[in-house]
Amino acid sequence: MTRTIRVFPRRTKATPTDPLAYVGLPDFWAEADRVEISVAFTWDLPRAEQLAAEWEHIAPVTIGGPALGRSGGDFEPGRYLKPGYVITSRGCPNRCWFCGVWRRERHGLRELPIREGWNVLDDNLLACSRNHIQQVFDMLGRQSHRVEFTGGLEAARLRDWHIGLLAQLSPQPVIWFAYDEAGDWLPLADATERLRKAGFDFQGHRIRCYVLVGYPGDTLTAATSRLECVVDLGLTPMAMLYRDDTGQTTSDWRRFQRRWARPAIIHSQATPF
Repeated sequence: MTRTIRVFPRRTKATPTDPLAYVGLPDFWAEADRVEISVAFTWDLPRAEQLAAEWEHIAPVTIGGPALGRSGGDFEPGRYLKPGYVITSRGCPNRCWFCGVWRRERHGLRELPIREGWNVLDDNLLACSRNHIQQVFDMLGRQSHRVEFTGGLEAARLRDWHIGLLAQLSPQPVIWFAYDEAGDWLPLADATERLRKAGFDFQGHRIRCYVLVGYPGDTLTAATSRLECVVDLGLTPMAMLYRDDTGQTTSDWRRFQRRWARPAIIHSQATPF
């Protein structure tokens, strides 16, 4: 049996923690038949090249992952993401200027075999067929953990039957939406109102919203206004700082993002910036 070590340039909440998953430089005692370096972000590619040079003393090395712009294969639970995280589809029919998903997944939206998990990371689950979505929720209903949709649900695609499926999950799932462009606002407000009418509890930061900030032409004042509008809807926002392929950001925007990433701070004062 081939012994494969997976290497990650940085640790995140989703990074696997099994004995064959490493972050950074090799362990002197590591043994493997091959080494796979998984890179999620383009700005980590130089680091991946450095790691490849270090790990090639252990075993032959390959570099892969979303950062290389290649279409992904079927999802393998626990391989490149910690157990519990699950991807049931790849791609998105939208062509958002700031997103690399539609460029990477050139064949459009692909529905994958459904594996077990409770934290759904699909690029756009609600763009999938009704049959696929129903099967995903059937799987989620079997989980013993609170379900989370950290990949985000597109508010403009949210239908009443989706809300019905969400309402059947117990305990109430953690739902994420996104407010990336001006056109997202009205669908977000409508989705929020329909969830409220359906009896969803907006306490405990379980209905949340990613808000893109720091993109070319954005200002701290404008970003603050968008985030405060999300708070006024009753949602808990999370500022997502825009990065280009280099990953460069300014200290002002980094400081701003940190302040809008902590629910306790967001809800304790009207304007944290």
